[in-house]
Amino acid sequence: MTTTIITMHPVPLPAPGRGDDLQVRISAPATDGDLPVVIFSHGFGESAIGYAPLADHWAANGFAVIQPTHLDSRRLGLPQDDPRTPDIWRTRIDDVTRVLDQLDTLETLIPGRLDRTRIAVAGHSWGAQTVSVLLGAGVVGMDVPERDARISAGVLFALTGTGGENLSPFAAEHFPFMHPDFTGMTTPALIVAGDKDQSFLSVRGPEWFTEAYHLSPAPKSLLTLYGAEHSLGGITGYRVTETTDENPERVALIQRVTTAYLRQALDLPADAPADGELGDLGRLESKRD
Repeated sequence: MTTTIITMHPVPLPAPGRGDDLQVRISAPATDGDLPVVIFSHGFGESAIGYAPLADHWAANGFAVIQPTHLDSRRLGLPQDDPRTPDIWRTRIDDVTRVLDQLDTLETLIPGRLDRTRIAVAGHSWGAQTVSVLLGAGVVGMDVPERDARISAGVLFALTGTGGENLSPFAAEHFPFMHPDFTGMTTPALIVAGDKDQSFLSVRGPEWFTEAYHLSPAPKSLLTLYGAEHSLGGITGYRVTETTDENPERVALIQRVTTAYLRQALDLPADAPADGELGDLGRLESKRD
């Protein structure tokens, strides 16, 4: 069955003190029913128009997907010496909270009604760290917002691990916020990691990207993708040049598993895949209360 989706971009949200309005993209099915919400935070340098393989698929399966463009986006061209640059990691968190605060405004732009009882957040790489804070993760030595009770679940793609001695000298010098503490990340979440994702930000191997699963409280799930690098087969966009491990079958698996997870986590009808091997593409494991 084909589902018609609508997309609007850019949609400006007033953001006093930010320096620029927050631009968001909305993708939603053309229906007047109640729509669960997914707010997606992009990776470094990306923007609201990226990650179409995820946003389009989720919208076609009944979700309203809202994507903010953060200040680090290459589309905005913020100079490195801009006084806002050192605090972009905090502004990113504020951007997601601002979307949550202005759902009433965004709802007027779509045919359906946004279901305030079914809200999830998702993010890739830096975006995953951004939304993990709203799921309850901390940042060692930094004050961050508390877990946002409006959010019921998260999907975290290529989420970087803990800091300290795990960081490369470059990351330790330039990214003081890269010291997450996952012990308070109590909101249910699916962590998605590639077993070939070797980051220049860490002296650890690809297992670094699974720490959020192992160090956070249940309930959590971990989808490990065999052969996947940081773009996880191409989730950042269709035929984008930064995808070094393009694999449509892998992306299709991610679409299928994340959609089922979101539906299950938000208490919607779902046929969730069972834990175990997912053919030769990956494996799924979970820990529960």
